[in-house]
Amino acid sequence: EGDFAVAYFGDGAASEGDFAVALNFAATLGSQTIFVCRNNGYAISTPVSEQYAGDGIAVRGLAYGLPTLRVDGNDLISVYNATKAARELCVREQRPVLMELMTYRVGHHSTSDDASRYRSVDEVSTWTEDGVSPLGRMFRMLRAKGLWDEGVEKQFRAAVRAEVINALKAAEKKQKGPLRDIFTDVYDELNWAQQEQYQELLEHVKRHPKAYDLSKYRPS
Repeated sequence: EGDFAVAYFGDGAASEGDFAVALNFAATLGSQTIFVCRNNGYAISTPVSEQYAGDGIAVRGLAYGLPTLRVDGNDLISVYNATKAARELCVREQRPVLMELMTYRVGHHSTSDDASRYRSVDEVSTWTEDGVSPLGRMFRMLRAKGLWDEGVEKQFRAAVRAEVINALKAAEKKQKGPLRDIFTDVYDELNWAQQEQYQELLEHVKRHPKAYDLSKYRPS
């Protein structure tokens, strides 16, 4: 059949034991799964130089018997073609495939992360140069083919900015979801622990009415 699954993860996740187990099970059971590793150089603050001494993640796929592709993750066309080939192989031979996309995380890992504490500005700027970053390289290619230019870019950015601002304004006027939704996004029915936590939350909000404006939320 043509069905297959895709598992996305980073270089940091590849250091977990679950990664090795997943690849081994997939290989021995013939799972139609494409494992896509986005190797962006860091697992939060841990660089890949401290994560492995071997040749990246791709070599591990070969060790477990998986057809493996290493791709320039900053090249959209290369990623597309490699993914297409991986999908065809995965379905045709009914076996898993590992892809390692080599890229770089320019931004912080999360809003609580300060990347300047463990890497230099010069390091980051090297990856944001025109012709190196994914957007810059895509812009160059489209411009070379006559499909994009500075004028179109400026108009597009202005239109998208206006669209996003209008969407935010519209969203701010709507009520937020009911408090109960905090507990209903995992299980079909609340278990006893979730029910207790939900009741505790309601009691807490009731005791501190000045701290919580329930008019902003839809009723549960």
